[in-house]
Amino acid sequence: MIGLAIGAAVILYLIFIYNGLVKARQVKEEAWSGIDVQLKRRADLIPNLIETVKGYAAHEKGTLEQIVELRNKAQSLPTGDVAARAQAEGLLSQALGKVFALAEAYPDLKANQNFSELQQSLETIEEEIQMSRRYYNGAARDLNVKVESFPSNLIAGPFGFAKAPFFEITNEADRAVPTVKF
Repeated sequence: MIGLAIGAAVILYLIFIYNGLVKARQVKEEAWSGIDVQLKRRADLIPNLIETVKGYAAHEKGTLEQIVELRNKAQSLPTGDVAARAQAEGLLSQALGKVFALAEAYPDLKANQNFSELQQSLETIEEEIQMSRRYYNGAARDLNVKVESFPSNLIAGPFGFAKAPFFEITNEADRAVPTVKF
């Protein structure tokens, strides 16, 4: 009788651990979805921004083409490839910084209401991306702790639970303030 009670308690505990791992994985996936939504919103604004800037800074064609290329590359990556998306989005953010630096050199562009509204929208989206990234990284951390800690690691391995990558900038050059030369 006591052995049966102990066996039932162990089974219930294993179910509890498994459900905790499932919940942590679902929270991580939901958090990634939040990042993906914000990245899509930013990608949708980029063509409008490029068209607005083109009229004022025609000789900056290379910078504008680079942004379009980086946007297309970021969107072509698989949604679940967190590391590759983080790297591509970091490069895109750096390139967008160059466009905003260009506005300083073109007072007419800076005064353009359309550009101003696009810039404000992108700034808002960048803030939301940062918040989403922090939420995702917290969810990834929680999942990783469960996957690596005892006794949940005994359940995680056999049932295919794996550590989640963090959404972070891995290239220090991506953190640098963009330089614009004329």
